[in-house]
Amino acid sequence: MWFRNARVFRFTKPFNISAEELEEKLSGDAFKPCGPQEITRQGWVPPLGKHGEQLVHSANGYHLIALRKEEKILPGPVIKEAVEEKAEMIEVEQGRKVRRKEKDEIKEQVTLEMLPQAFSRNRRSFAYLAPEDGVLVVDAGSAKQAEDLASTLRKSLGSLPVRPPAVEQAPAFTFTGWLNETIDLPGMIALGDECELKDPSEDGGVVRCKGLDLKADEIRNHLDAGMQVTRLAVTWDDNVSFVLDEELGIRRLKFGETLQDQLDDVDTDDAVAKFDAAFTLMTLELSKLIPGLLEALGGEDRSAIVEE
Repeated sequence: MWFRNARVFRFTKPFNISAEELEEKLSGDAFKPCGPQEITRQGWVPPLGKHGEQLVHSANGYHLIALRKEEKILPGPVIKEAVEEKAEMIEVEQGRKVRRKEKDEIKEQVTLEMLPQAFSRNRRSFAYLAPEDGVLVVDAGSAKQAEDLASTLRKSLGSLPVRPPAVEQAPAFTFTGWLNETIDLPGMIALGDECELKDPSEDGGVVRCKGLDLKADEIRNHLDAGMQVTRLAVTWDDNVSFVLDEELGIRRLKFGETLQDQLDDVDTDDAVAKFDAAFTLMTLELSKLIPGLLEALGGEDRSAIVEE
């Protein structure tokens, strides 16, 4: 149970919920497969998969949940071909031109006819609530995917006072300062070998660098020309590496050997116990990384947060 990405949401006011309360709330929106005429459906599933039945897996006050989304796959070219065949048949039999509006109606009819035979694509998205830390963390590669899960959770709970965290200065400003050495690089952070630079002008270009020394002259030349760093690969505390973007999205999370060694030391063949140990190790590590990272980026702006 290692997240590959982390999109963080900050609770804007105290939010306390027990595992039992969360389980009850989610059960009302538990996943059910698509019906014959449905294109997509989503709902909550057990995070432990076949190894569990509960919709919430809790450890040390952290509540893990999983959202499953099923989508029917209907290839566009196949639908288009079927629509054209039906339209051509109508034109031949009735001696008239099939207009666009009627083609749209035919497309809807064809789609409904094909849905029962369509293949399904399923995707699970994981997240955990950390009420004491004041965060919701979603394993999502994009902001939209994370927002979709948060919106679904809000619907299930009736209320979810969260927003992405804000920092006192723009992340791109800080990233750029770290590379051009106008801002001291925090001791907990080591630069990786990847970054993205953007020209801030309206029609500015983008330069993506990978496998390079980020202090090299070629990077410095782009910075001197006014480009800003909008994505940066870093390692935190010699133990977690990831790519951080200007929206504070953490991608391509890779936990180091120390955590893996700790997991290997768990002397059990029980899949549930291993899962629980990995979840505990990961959440404890992220509970240190998230506030530390916000501090390294200039400090969190908590002006919109209601404190206890």
